Amino acid sequence: MNGAESLVRTLHLGGIEVCFANPGTSEMHFLAALDRTNTLRCVLGLHENIVTGAADGYARMAQKPAATLLHLGPGLANGIANLHNASRANSPIINIVGEHATDHIQNDPPLASDIEGLARTVSDWIKTSMTSHDVADDAVEAIRQANVYPGNISTLILPADVAWGRGTDPLSAPPATDTPAPPGRKIEQAAKALRDGEPSALYLSGKVVCGSGIELAGKIAVKTGAKLYIAPTASRIDWGAGRVAVKRLPYIIDQALSDLAPLKHLICFGPPEPVAAFAYPDKPRRLSPERCKIQQVTAPEEDEVQALEMLVDALGAHKTKL
Repeated sequence: MNGAESLVRTLHLGGIEVCFANPGTSEMHFLAALDRTNTLRCVLGLHENIVTGAADGYARMAQKPAATLLHLGPGLANGIANLHNASRANSPIINIVGEHATDHIQNDPPLASDIEGLARTVSDWIKTSMTSHDVADDAVEAIRQANVYPGNISTLILPADVAWGRGTDPLSAPPATDTPAPPGRKIEQAAKALRDGEPSALYLSGKVVCGSGIELAGKIAVKTGAKLYIAPTASRIDWGAGRVAVKRLPYIIDQALSDLAPLKHLICFGPPEPVAAFAYPDKPRRLSPERCKIQQVTAPEEDEVQALEMLVDALGAHKTKL
């Protein structure tokens, strides 16, 4: 078993089912391992930004990571725009980026580049596997990091000789760690603000805006009269007949200012308070009114859905009909 097959089989054991790929010469051993093992579905993209965009879309809908296969630094650079979008949406992705053989980099071949430097702009975790015996361990860590709540981008760089060298047996990734809930005092502060009856809104993103999370937010809105706004970077939203009525915060500054103007309390689950996408002369950068009290209920690593459950409990809203 070579390093590439060790990597492919470890990805499979870690729950990765799809690899969106735009490979080149340096990735041929990885492609051969995909074909030989028949464990991951390989989907070819004709441009790297299609590959990374597909991985982002897959992660948003499947709620789990896919892998990408990109050709050296230029291939990664071509895919960075959609990796930026994925990062903003907390989409879990595992990038496999080919690299020149370790003993060839010193010759400065035409496509040599600082892959780690490029990856750092859109990655939460980066590692270059330096030997074929490192690949399985590195893949396990890439999977673990990608699955850290609410979702991370891991980039594993695979030199060609590491891919073709003798590898180790594949490894299983550990189960995801439990995601902490916010402190109870934050929940009680939010409940108090909502009980006061002043104009309030919940500002939502992440896993809150689909599945059970949006239903919990709807119960709070019905119980308290709070409005529901969704952050522009929300990764996936449940819309349609029979769903909880929510509104994406307007992109246009004047429209957003008008929507938020009456608020006395803005309670944030996931994103921080809303800000303008760009600065304009004589327009505010922060979109909430000055007299509005901002409460950040969850930190990025805390479970927003569990926090909403706790708030529903605090308000006695579980039996509220939507």
